[in-house]
Amino acid sequence: MTERLYYTDSYLREFRARVTDRADGGRRIYLDRTAFYPASGGQPHDIGAIAGVPVLEVVDEGERIAHIAAAPPQTHAADEVDCRIDWDRRFDHMQQHSGQHLLSAVFVERFGIATVSFHLGQDDSTIDLAAGALEPARVLEAERRANQAVFENRPLAVSFEDAAETQDLRKPSGRTGELRIVSIEGLDRSACGGTHVSRTGEIGPVLIRKLERVRDTVRVEFLCGGRAIRRARADYDALARVAQLFSGSLDEAPTLAAAQLESARQNDKLRRKLEADLAQYEGRELYAATAPAGDGVRRAERRLPSGNLENLRAVAQSFTAQPNAVFVAALDDPPAVLLAVSAGCGVDAGTLLKAALAQAGGRGGGNPRLAQGSLPSRDALEQVLAQVRRF
Repeated sequence: MTERLYYTDSYLREFRARVTDRADGGRRIYLDRTAFYPASGGQPHDIGAIAGVPVLEVVDEGERIAHIAAAPPQTHAADEVDCRIDWDRRFDHMQQHSGQHLLSAVFVERFGIATVSFHLGQDDSTIDLAAGALEPARVLEAERRANQAVFENRPLAVSFEDAAETQDLRKPSGRTGELRIVSIEGLDRSACGGTHVSRTGEIGPVLIRKLERVRDTVRVEFLCGGRAIRRARADYDALARVAQLFSGSLDEAPTLAAAQLESARQNDKLRRKLEADLAQYEGRELYAATAPAGDGVRRAERRLPSGNLENLRAVAQSFTAQPNAVFVAALDDPPAVLLAVSAGCGVDAGTLLKAALAQAGGRGGGNPRLAQGSLPSRDALEQVLAQVRRF
């Protein structure tokens, strides 16, 4: 059995332990005692070194904890070894995990909303709340209350209690026997095996950044401590660059950006109208310049090497708005075809093109006046074009 030193001292950075067993060619190391935290409860594992060899992963195997090293250390069973925790990573995890307890407690205290799950990621952390929606005002209130508790520098304490006698837990444990309880004075009591700071002041600033609906819950993305400071700095720098682009101040940036977006929308609307007008003109001009065939039908064809056929759709519709007209458009890459016909010319574009596409292994369809489809190859495209040109 491995003695878990992190249960009673999250601040232990270096320790000595005896090697009790090894596996996987010596890379999987078991110790009689360890301060390395294994991945559990939404918190990632620690890293560090054993006998100078990097520890890459820590695995909870029930009674024992396995330390996966980058290479077999030069040790033997029963040897005592020097062990070191990567403190920067550990303390970051302590800030995020304690911040999660604080945020979860605040959502219960203020709004009666329970936390369903927790995930501590490499860049940010999340809690899933048992709520169908979460108003922005409640998010701001939860963030404000959590930071207030940080400023109050409340103690966090670890205790061990019998599950049958434990009361006032934020979330029922469902376990029997001895429970490890992490408490925030006057605010929270939770069964937890993770590593935590000793006072809320060490959590540092709490920053909620994003909400996302996930099935029947609301996922809250948050950062604490050093992560929150780095993210706030990155957000500030990004906003400063935006303000600089608009030649304005940070406070003016949202208004200036909104004005630019509105201008872009208006310009895009005008562009689309001009393109539609131009397509109408091109279609009519093309119709006038196309001589009727012996059957009195005017046929036009356009082909593009790449892109899409949307630019030719309006031209095709304008061309076939005139009587006795057929317009064919083709695209080489990716292979595609469009067929438009005028009303009363005796051709059903949708039926005709759908049948031709099916024979060539393509997909598509449409209505009697306009149809479009895609094909698997240039050869298939040529096959379809050969069929539609007969009409």
